[in-house]
Amino acid sequence: MSSERTAASEIVYPDSDGKPKADNTLQWDWMVKIVGELREVFAGQDVFVAGDLLWYPVKGDPKTVTAPDAMVAIGRPAGYRGSYKQWEEAGIAPQVVFEILSPSNSREEMAEKLKFYDRYGVEEYYVLNPRKHTANGWVRIDGQFQFVSPIGGYISPRLGIRFEENGDLRLFTPDGREFRTREERVEEIQEELRKTALAFEDERTRALEALRQLSEERLRAEQERTRAEQERTRAEQERAAKDALAARLRELGINPDTILKPAG
Repeated sequence: MSSERTAASEIVYPDSDGKPKADNTLQWDWMVKIVGELREVFAGQDVFVAGDLLWYPVKGDPKTVTAPDAMVAIGRPAGYRGSYKQWEEAGIAPQVVFEILSPSNSREEMAEKLKFYDRYGVEEYYVLNPRKHTANGWVRIDGQFQFVSPIGGYISPRLGIRFEENGDLRLFTPDGREFRTREERVEEIQEELRKTALAFEDERTRALEALRQLSEERLRAEQERTRAEQERTRAEQERAAKDALAARLRELGINPDTILKPAG
């Protein structure tokens, strides 16, 4: 019994298979695009998204392993993994996997991948061929992988993303935004920030102009009130002077009405 525990404790599950992450830049761009966009779609949720990460579905069997170009495990927290050991992930297999075809992929290799994903419980499996702008998909229905055809316009049941294949392979997020590479996404965000800054500056300019106009209107109103007050003061002064003169004339025995009678 002790020897069995020792043997089990010595099992090593490597974090790398020694193979390159991608055969070419086109394959790499698609891997990064899918992983990056899906991480953004599921940000803040218990969804683990990874690219080219070794997945060990069977405890005690490090030889049963594969590394999908992209994988999604819904119900598992995001974060660092050296590899995906399914028994350490509440027994949850990645529900969705992607493979990006490269010239080095053989039919036999892809057939084995399909068998692996079918055997170990993947619910959705997509093979993208960016060189030919095409894609194939398999979705588990009633426990069996069913081929998705056509995939143009198809929406992933688990992810909500949409595939389009009209002359150019494109993927769209649930809110309708097209998948982009990280560089393209950064450019989009920078452009959005630039437009926001311009809109803010326009709004600021309009606000300052409105404030200037309001200040001018208030200044004109204050000037009008000042002029009116001056007119009232002058009229009151004139009435006071006239009343004083009338009083002086009466003291002299002169009827002021005959002298101060308005002209006309």
